[in-house]
Amino acid sequence: MVKGRIRQSLSGYYDIEVGGVEYRTRARGNFRKKGQTPLVGDWVEFKAKKPEEGYILKIYPRNNLMIRPPVANIDAAIVVTACKEPSFSSNLLDRQLVMLEKNNIKPILYFSKRDLLTDAEYKEMSTIISYYQKFYQCFYSQSDTPREILAELKDDVVVVMGQTGAGKSTFLNVLAPHLKLETGEVSKALSRGRHTTRKTALLPIEGNLIADTPGFSSFELLDVTKEQLPLLFVDFAEKQQNCRFRGCLHLNEPQCVIKDMVQKGEILKSRYDNYLQFQNELKRQKPKYKK
Repeated sequence: MVKGRIRQSLSGYYDIEVGGVEYRTRARGNFRKKGQTPLVGDWVEFKAKKPEEGYILKIYPRNNLMIRPPVANIDAAIVVTACKEPSFSSNLLDRQLVMLEKNNIKPILYFSKRDLLTDAEYKEMSTIISYYQKFYQCFYSQSDTPREILAELKDDVVVVMGQTGAGKSTFLNVLAPHLKLETGEVSKALSRGRHTTRKTALLPIEGNLIADTPGFSSFELLDVTKEQLPLLFVDFAEKQQNCRFRGCLHLNEPQCVIKDMVQKGEILKSRYDNYLQFQNELKRQKPKYKK
């Protein structure tokens, strides 16, 4: 058996590259019986008599995984966020950051389309970005190139994610001009033969493996509890030990440091408003019971 990482999945086939040779494989039926599905980014063991006919026999334990895109063992995520067209959404950005934090994935924020802002909009957006800069690596389409961003990474599995129309394909086209990607067209550029089904693929670019994602306008919080949520807001987590009550949820508890910091303007009000909305959403979710 040979060990390798799945680079691409398409219509039930999994492409694995080992030593410069690409193997096209399928998963054994026993994975389906176990409720397991191989994902791009998985380390697997497989057997292949020839490159076009192989079978996956084992999936190694994952460090993490994301549902959108379906990729495992991710090291970092470049979150492309438009300042305008589409309008900036702090709610969508914070949702993504919560899920990245939960899965121990390093977020890198890339703010696009700042050149479209009016002077007043630019001033307001700069205040918001300056706040996020305190806790995350932030880059701008006007002053930082995609290659400069990737210089921070080496031999990593990276996803490029963000809202529809934010500029993910433009970002990737700078890194790999030969792909000539249109919005959401990574799959077509890389697909083989007459396949037209959307696929997930890791592209070897600038010493890293990079996955594009479909654009989205909403983003769900998955498998997060109300107790976990305060710890997934990194600006809350580093201060909450100063709250009066251990495990403070920053809702109705007295002597809450986080609420006090919001009132003083030390925490963005939009961050706290989003936090309250997320808590309400989690409260409405039905608990999952294990059989």
